[in-house]
Amino acid sequence: MAISVCLAGATGWAGSALAKGIYSVPDLELVSAVSRSHPGESLGSVIGQAENTTILTSTVAEALLADPDVFIEYTKPDVAKSNILLALQQGCHVLVGTSGLSEDDYREIDEVAQTAGKGVLACGNFSLTAVLLQKFAGMAAKHIPHWEIIDYASSAKIDSPSGTARELAYRLSKIRESQLDVPLDQCQGPKGIRGARLNGTQVHAVRLPGYILSLDVIFGMPDQKLVIKHEAGTSAQPYVDGALLGIRKVTSLVGLHRGLASVMDF
Repeated sequence: MAISVCLAGATGWAGSALAKGIYSVPDLELVSAVSRSHPGESLGSVIGQAENTTILTSTVAEALLADPDVFIEYTKPDVAKSNILLALQQGCHVLVGTSGLSEDDYREIDEVAQTAGKGVLACGNFSLTAVLLQKFAGMAAKHIPHWEIIDYASSAKIDSPSGTARELAYRLSKIRESQLDVPLDQCQGPKGIRGARLNGTQVHAVRLPGYILSLDVIFGMPDQKLVIKHEAGTSAQPYVDGALLGIRKVTSLVGLHRGLASVMDF
């Protein structure tokens, strides 16, 4: 039987590509979709997939009346947590593609998911190269104590750092904290010039026109350094395959799981 799916943010840059991907595979069924800008219209007419006749709703509550197995959150940071909690309370597993949620948000989401007996898979980035960056960075952190993250995105991106950077810092914190030879409170210069301390890692966010999303994690040792880089192009297609995998995996989970790598067999 196909996994039934509700997609919030179905007409956005990433959401529209994912909607097409869900529609194209036989084991998933898109039963409802949310778009605040196109309520009442067919999803296919908006994203250029005429055969997709799913009618868009303006609210998550209305879309959840379709009783989906999996709710996908791909909207905005200011509404993401409330959408996720509502979906859990309605008995859905949840896949999260929206960035900008805090560690406190994730703790609350985990508590609600555990109580509901449902899984939440929160992914800062669904692309394979980003997942592999996280994997390789974790391997390096076991051997190199000094590292920092540089997070690049467009000047219009509201959340800093990105979900990709937050997820990487979280995963590295499970290994150890990065070493600082000069403690932050002893650094001279303007406050924050050394970046922000996030889960034991120094993170620097660059927001400039010309960037889509890029991430460097730099490891340093005497007379040598290792730079691991993920760089996104202009298409949302790299995120689709990872999200489809996430939909299939989240139905077997309970509680919060962070990152696509947590459900992949490496």
